[in-house]
Amino acid sequence: MRALAGRLGVRPSKSRGQNFVVDANTVRRIVARSGVGPDDVVVEVGPGLGSLTLGLLATGARVVAVEIDGRLAAGLADTVAARRPDRAADLRVVVADALQVSELPGPEPTALVANLPYNVAVPVLLTMLERFGSIRTALVMVQSEVADRLAAPPGSRTYGSPSAKAAWYADVSRAGSVSRTVFWPVPNVDSALVRLVRRDPPPCRSGRQEVFDVVDAAFAQRRKTLRAALAGWAGSPAAAEAVLRAADLDPSTRGERLDIGDFARLADAHGLGGPLGSPA
Repeated sequence: MRALAGRLGVRPSKSRGQNFVVDANTVRRIVARSGVGPDDVVVEVGPGLGSLTLGLLATGARVVAVEIDGRLAAGLADTVAARRPDRAADLRVVVADALQVSELPGPEPTALVANLPYNVAVPVLLTMLERFGSIRTALVMVQSEVADRLAAPPGSRTYGSPSAKAAWYADVSRAGSVSRTVFWPVPNVDSALVRLVRRDPPPCRSGRQEVFDVVDAAFAQRRKTLRAALAGWAGSPAAAEAVLRAADLDPSTRGERLDIGDFARLADAHGLGGPLGSPA
């Protein structure tokens, strides 16, 4: 991996959160736990030097790799052609910022598997789930503390906005820890795998964005009661209390106690959204 980076003239960029996996056993473990196979089209965000890309292609899956670094993107196809020429035709490389991608080449993706850049892991994950509804499963590697937040249940110390928003799309769970020593360069934090399995959003007349607005308001001042935290969103503390009671929620509770279904009821009680139908 280091020799390949040298040939490409690439040095890991801290600003882009580039820490490349250089341990073969870790790659094999990620691929195995992803559960992807020949019937899948996998989106890989931030393929870097291609170690995980090669592992995914070895399953028979097609891979669409989204890479923001032009030099890495240019070298990825060559790496696959040299090491797995039998699978080179099943790789598509998109040179783009994953947060700006709205469409992908080829068939619709069925899975997301990635070592996500730590500095944008949560927004990239949520963006991919929002824009590509065909993604049914995801296995992503993120900073350990981020994994805890994504998988946290309501009422736990680490439950927050990322937890609730991820739960809008999927059932979320930790899928194992990853030592910092498998990366080059070695980061100052440990990592973890997070598995997501798509499910329907909670019943809701309001759209996803309206529900997420409530989530953001509730956790912007997480130490306050919902009556106080939602005052700006609802218009006043009294209006927030009225909405909470209409949603059958205690105004004195805090946002960390609400699940995504509760937030959906709050959005509906606030009068957002149109006629009852499929969530946005």
